[in-house]
Amino acid sequence: MSDAIYPLVDHLFRHSAGRMVARLTSILGSEHLSLAEEVVQDALVSALQQWSFRGVPDDPTAWLFHVARNKAIDQLRRSATLREKEPQIVAVLSDTCPADESGFAHELADDELRMMLMCCHPAIPEEGRIALTLKTVCAFSVDEIARAFLSRNDTIAQRIVRAKRLIREERIAMSMPSRDELPARRESLLKVLYLMFNEGYSAHTGEDLVRSDLCAEAVRLARAVAEHPVASSPEAHALLALMLLQSARLPARIDSGGELIVLAEQDRSKWDRPMIADGMQHLDLSASGDVVTRYHTEAAIAACHATAPSFDETDWRSVVELYDELLATNPSPVVALNRAIALAMADGPAAGVAAVEEIADSLHNYLPLATTLGELSLRAGDRVRAAEYFTRGSSCHRRRRRSASCCASSNSAAITDTHARMRAYTLILPNVDGVAAQGGRLLCLSSSALAR
Repeated sequence: MSDAIYPLVDHLFRHSAGRMVARLTSILGSEHLSLAEEVVQDALVSALQQWSFRGVPDDPTAWLFHVARNKAIDQLRRSATLREKEPQIVAVLSDTCPADESGFAHELADDELRMMLMCCHPAIPEEGRIALTLKTVCAFSVDEIARAFLSRNDTIAQRIVRAKRLIREERIAMSMPSRDELPARRESLLKVLYLMFNEGYSAHTGEDLVRSDLCAEAVRLARAVAEHPVASSPEAHALLALMLLQSARLPARIDSGGELIVLAEQDRSKWDRPMIADGMQHLDLSASGDVVTRYHTEAAIAACHATAPSFDETDWRSVVELYDELLATNPSPVVALNRAIALAMADGPAAGVAAVEEIADSLHNYLPLATTLGELSLRAGDRVRAAEYFTRGSSCHRRRRRSASCCASSNSAAITDTHARMRAYTLILPNVDGVAAQGGRLLCLSSSALAR
């Protein structure tokens, strides 16, 4: 089989499978979601089997739709309860209506949004919403989702099964919610996209393309919501702005060895300027409402970083004030830590150390606490305390520490060695905070995951 077939099929499946499943489900009914997925999966397998021998068709996307149509018809003919839907399937997935035709593409986009709203129904547990959205809308495999969330395959599979069962039992329709229901459903969807993006952005080292895909998919889906004539809202624009402003820094965030580059050391010439402009435009659009959400505040913080000429020229005073606003509406010790770091940049490291020490008890086992205190103490000229904090942080992160005897050989050695190794874990101004339990693992979804 030609090596070129695999990436082509993967690309097409990534960009077409979710919409194909959504289109089929809209016709078959939400209770037949698994059947729609099975048909689309079979189309992928057929492409892998046939294209390597017969060549890639002139219009691969239309070919996939054509195969999915035929397989759906075969399934319908075996099911007496679905047989009456055969004409609809044939009409909708006719190969005379390829996915890139504007009218049909618009219908597919609407189906995809309805599918997202169904997958993110409040009746489904949050972890199930994320897994089901990734599986049905984004065409991620169970293995990919499990690797992205550091979970077991069977755990993810069970979440998806339970979510589908709830859809059947609760008779959750794949339809646009009513005007009264839409705000709550949209809020649930935006939260899932927020967590999806943060989980993708939290991949610090190693090759894990799935997490990069998570960021891209979260941006794509957030855009679908923000730019939809019915589902759009100021908070949707704010979330999309946040994602775009953070994503713009991705090219400068990882070095050639796969290690994290802190914000202060990133090459800003590598930042995606058109994406920053896009993010700023959506931030402007988010100002049309009367309510300021956490997405607005976090996007504003991200904008301070994205538009600053350099790290030192960042408007730190504004950043501190924005964190004050975030703390007022979303109190969290991690947000308080982020504020303390911004305060250190605005008023000096001593002010930052004092602010961090005030919240130290609530972050006792939080690795970035010790490394942040070490960094700020070093900037304040207190090498002894810096060594103590870096050593403490190194001990908390066993994968990154060396033997205790090496770390404690002298204060100077602790500073030069431990500081170098723990530096990548120091939170240099996080932008997005949120804590979510995913797969039994506590994820600190803060954008110093993002601001690093």
